[in-house]
Amino acid sequence: MAEKKTLLLRLSPKMWEEISKWADDEFRSVNGQIEYLISEALRKRNKSAPITDSHKEEADG
Repeated sequence: MAEKKTLLLRLSPKMWEEISKWADDEFRSVNGQIEYLISEALRKRNKSAPITDSHKEEADG
C-alpha cells in the first residue's frame, strides 16, 4: 500500500466540534471522519472512485 500523505488542516473550533461529534456517532476518529468525508465527496464527484480498504470495512459493517 502506498504511504499516506500528511496534510496540515486548519479548522475553526466549531467545525472541529461538529466533526468530532459526527465521528463519535460513527465510531471513527476525527482524522478518519475527515478522510471518509473526502472519499465520499470524491466518489460522488467521480461516481467510480475506489473505496480504500479502511473505508470498505466500514461500509461492509
